[in-house]
Amino acid sequence: MAAVGVTALTGSLGLAPRAAAQMPRAFVEPDFKIRHGRIRQSIMGWTFNPMPVPELARLCRDIGLVAMEGVGREHYPLIRELGLEISLGGSHGFDRGPLNRANHPAVIQALREGIDVAAQFGCRRVITFTGMREPGISDEAGARNCVDAWKAVIGHAEARGVTLCLEHLNSRDDTHPMKGHPGYFGDHVDFCVELIRRVDSPNFKLLFDIYHVAIMDGDVTRRLRQHRDVIAHVHTAGVPGRGELDDTQELNYPALMRTLLELGFDGFVAQEFIPTWPDKALALRHAAKVCDV
Repeated sequence: MAAVGVTALTGSLGLAPRAAAQMPRAFVEPDFKIRHGRIRQSIMGWTFNPMPVPELARLCRDIGLVAMEGVGREHYPLIRELGLEISLGGSHGFDRGPLNRANHPAVIQALREGIDVAAQFGCRRVITFTGMREPGISDEAGARNCVDAWKAVIGHAEARGVTLCLEHLNSRDDTHPMKGHPGYFGDHVDFCVELIRRVDSPNFKLLFDIYHVAIMDGDVTRRLRQHRDVIAHVHTAGVPGRGELDDTQELNYPALMRTLLELGFDGFVAQEFIPTWPDKALALRHAAKVCDV
């Protein structure tokens, strides 16, 4: 999901911890560190609230993750000092996006600012969204509005060496405000790829969120292959529920990671599951092991 609005997510997510007996049988060793590193792993920091960002950053470094995202910009200097990269910069929110032309001034300003901050800290990707559907705006008008806004700022991204990454979000799950987004316009990955092709810039690509794709469209492996030329960034989470990448969820993450390697993907894979295990650090170590193919 988003690298924006993290300050509004600093409180507890209010999720009940999973009982220890429900943890996976293939339990990860408590001191696991990434061994292969062929997948450049990152983390979407908001999912580990209320763990303080400095603590999470040091945990990531200890495990062998190479980057972080989805945290406040005030933490960027510390993250860089620890030797980690910023894998994805923030911009505007996912609710008030370029679908409505009235939002264009704010969206364009936020994107330009996000691009500049990203370039300052050596980050090469910034997130963007379509926004929510609104009465009176047809699908074609909404698509045209989105493309026009992105075209207005893509030249700045190209000049700064930054790629805008469009994220699709599932509109099916209404159980939790960060598990699904009913009413989101760009909720099908194939449609988002169509918008990307209409912008027609090497600096405008896709944030392929495996969790959201699985919920809305399925056929994840084939879609990775189908859209390989526009995928710049990847997010993970267990399906259903957006929990750990453990044996309670339906996706085969090692196989998906091997597919990415086969396709020559060299971007970041950011863990974006919401921990339910009592030991959140162990949950992250487990996810890192699952994806370290």
